[in-house]
Amino acid sequence: MYPEPVQAVESIASKGRGGHREDTTTSNLAILDGRKAAILRIVVSEYISTAQPVSSSHVTKVSGIDVSPATVRSEMVALEAEGFLIQPHTSAGRIPTDKGYRFFVDSLVSPVELEMREQRAVESFFASAYGELERMLEDASRLLARLTDCAAVVTGPMAKGAEIRSVQLVPMGLRVLLVVVVLSNGLVEKGPIEVDLDVSDEMCAIASSYLSARLKGCQISSLKSRVEELELQGPAQEVDSETLSLVAAALGFLMQASAVGDPEPVYVEGTSRMVPAFRALDTVQSVLETLEEHCVVTSLFRQLMADGQPVAIAIGGQEHGMKTLADCTVVVAAYDTLGGEHGTVGLLGPTRMDYRLALAAVAAVGAGIARRLAVM
Repeated sequence: MYPEPVQAVESIASKGRGGHREDTTTSNLAILDGRKAAILRIVVSEYISTAQPVSSSHVTKVSGIDVSPATVRSEMVALEAEGFLIQPHTSAGRIPTDKGYRFFVDSLVSPVELEMREQRAVESFFASAYGELERMLEDASRLLARLTDCAAVVTGPMAKGAEIRSVQLVPMGLRVLLVVVVLSNGLVEKGPIEVDLDVSDEMCAIASSYLSARLKGCQISSLKSRVEELELQGPAQEVDSETLSLVAAALGFLMQASAVGDPEPVYVEGTSRMVPAFRALDTVQSVLETLEEHCVVTSLFRQLMADGQPVAIAIGGQEHGMKTLADCTVVVAAYDTLGGEHGTVGLLGPTRMDYRLALAAVAAVGAGIARRLAVM
């Protein structure tokens, strides 16, 4: 079981890494003395805030470091030589590299929490989040995008490992039924079926009770063997032949649905909020095209979470391995269902994202989803 995401951000240096990167945290922290580390943190923070190269004189103004701009400039040259900063133009200040962002993230060792206003927005959302899981996950991704101005991606738990809680047949017409299956992970599988007889509410109620009693607790992945067992047992004497035909039709629908298998649901919001953060049009296009490929996004999330870490942060293409997202950072956390399945809550944005806010937001939203699933 994954721990709640809020626990994951207590020590980003030990838990927050993912992707293809080597574990260079210790060496990064060891290389930089206190003054260099302080200057680098200031440069990263200022660049995240302003999107403008940071000069040595600006560092001395905002930091309170008791050294001259010349000394700061010398230290920034050293940080550039060590790969933490770059100078985009000869006369400009400096901006962080992916290595500089990684140092900044790995030095966030304190719990990272949302500001009060943002925390209240999350609490208010989950206090009023009712209805089907799919709707809640879609709305949660929209909330996460609003909080961070990044593209928010929320994946739902896969149905294969979930257990059936109940099966309901709902008449939609004289010869049309809606099959509604409630799963232990909160998902609801449903679809219409046609039958060869006129159906009544009473017949549907009896068939629903029959199916729920015999399928409750059965995993979707084991549905075929369970149906075969029912066929060997033969029909129950208390159920008439017409009702059994409804049962057979519903079982056929369930067998077909389980054989095809549903991909994990994916909800992507906030792409328009993220676009202004990228200056190059071709970068924007490649990022948007990647986000449209849901299977690519879910595969990336699974890859980043493969080590069982509760939160993963992959900065730039060298860490997450995707050329189309070379200028992006991915932050992803896991949430659990009571049935043991898990989904993910993630953000995709520029490497110049607000890492503190991103970490706090995925933690809060992921924990909120887990809490809601516990009472659904």
